[in-house]
Amino acid sequence: MKNLNKVHLNGLKAVEAIGRLGSLPKAAEELGVSVSAVSQQLIRTEAQIGHAIFDRTRGGLVSTSFGMTFLARLAEGFQHLSKAVALAEGVDQTLLLSVAPTFASKWLVPRLGRLRAAYPDLKIRIDPSPGILDLKSSDIDLAIRLGSGDWQDGEPECLLPQKMFPVCTRSFAERLSGPADIFNQPIICYENPMFSWDDWQAATGLAGPLPFDGPTFSDPWLGLDAAISGQGIMLAWDLFVEDALADGRLVAPFPMRVPSSIGYWLVSPKNRKATPQMQHFQRWIRSEIAQENAT
Repeated sequence: MKNLNKVHLNGLKAVEAIGRLGSLPKAAEELGVSVSAVSQQLIRTEAQIGHAIFDRTRGGLVSTSFGMTFLARLAEGFQHLSKAVALAEGVDQTLLLSVAPTFASKWLVPRLGRLRAAYPDLKIRIDPSPGILDLKSSDIDLAIRLGSGDWQDGEPECLLPQKMFPVCTRSFAERLSGPADIFNQPIICYENPMFSWDDWQAATGLAGPLPFDGPTFSDPWLGLDAAISGQGIMLAWDLFVEDALADGRLVAPFPMRVPSSIGYWLVSPKNRKATPQMQHFQRWIRSEIAQENAT
């Protein structure tokens, strides 16, 4: 039997980060160490516990059946540790906010000064997490998520509905005289999109399969970079491309923006009494949205 007293906390932390973020480079970036260091921590931890946590495949690391259970328990354990540390440090009055990264960088952060002016005593910690944390088992007070609002762990409130539309560079747009011309152009794709070209085609009266012969990425941000570099046309949503449209790196070649099923949602945990910090933030963000909609 393995002596689990010899399993190092740093190794477990590295394994948890790999499982949560999905890759060695992302885990290394979060932990502030090299990819090689994270890889060694993983190898050492697997040797210490006597089980493979991930299978090494050509497509990257994939959790083993043991690894899936182990990672779930490990994540739960670190959540309890975070709560204990927060209690010890006396930061339990801090609002813990999990935010979709695009919303955090493009909408929330530029407005934090107004939040501070409205509630100068409000302390807030922002986790710009692309993953969906389970509000029932985490220490997160509120979450701002991108999606259709069908989450079972919280009470969702739609903040910013998003419309979808194609974007490309200005020089690329010169090839397009109308929406039908996209059938002859490379289309940039990314995995697990939350809306479909089919919906945009239906709204614009186009029919027939599109030639998805452009590059495909695992991350929409990489697809955005490809669009900005002129590699094709991409179906995007309002907030995601707001800056690129404003500074001219991208244009919307067609005027129609189609309502989508996705939006940015404020999600409150179910069956948890709202703290004053939560109420302050909810009141402030509703006011901000209302003011913007009125202009």
